[in-house]
Amino acid sequence: MLTLPQSTTYGKRIPKQKFYDNLDVTPELKRVFVEQIAQIIWHNKPAAGTLNVAAGEAVTELEVFEVKLNQPTLDTRVLQRIDQQIPYHILYLLTFEGKAQAWIGYKEARQGSSNAFKVNAYYHTEWMAEDALPLRVEGLTLDAVYEGFVRQVAGERLAEAGAAESLRDAVQKADRRHKLEKQIAALEKKMLAEKQFNRKIDTLSQLRMLHQLLEGKHHE
Repeated sequence: MLTLPQSTTYGKRIPKQKFYDNLDVTPELKRVFVEQIAQIIWHNKPAAGTLNVAAGEAVTELEVFEVKLNQPTLDTRVLQRIDQQIPYHILYLLTFEGKAQAWIGYKEARQGSSNAFKVNAYYHTEWMAEDALPLRVEGLTLDAVYEGFVRQVAGERLAEAGAAESLRDAVQKADRRHKLEKQIAALEKKMLAEKQFNRKIDTLSQLRMLHQLLEGKHHE
């Protein structure tokens, strides 16, 4: 799935109970872990000491988790829970019936804390053959390796930003665009259902404004 140096191999199974045997986990989320996940394997721990790169300023260690599924979908709250529990940046490789899908979150340290993170967005590839995942180790620092994984997994969602733009700016721009697209889709649906002519005109005016904003973001 992803070729990494033997020095990064960890190869330990993580009991999934570790992530839901806690009072703050709802019964619904516990059921998701039980029903959707077969096994979690901590495959690799790329770090400055195990990978031939320099330490990063934001990324001190990367983790590669394989999540073996019982079905071809996974509730993203599972990834959010794992990211809350593990204070490192994580690349997830979901596998099901011989196919794989890569997931990764844009993960930032919370202000004033060195070991608490928030995930601002998740990106993922399509399902494909395990040996076809478009993942390569790129960069001379762990920060660069992590950024490379995020950009590779996100693909077109971050492609418009360009490599010269910082990853944080690219993620924020993609998020703004995604929100505008959702607003446009909702208004288009509303306009089709609207019976009154005046309200249709008002909705059309709002749609034009949002499209102008979308084009403005596109040409930033």
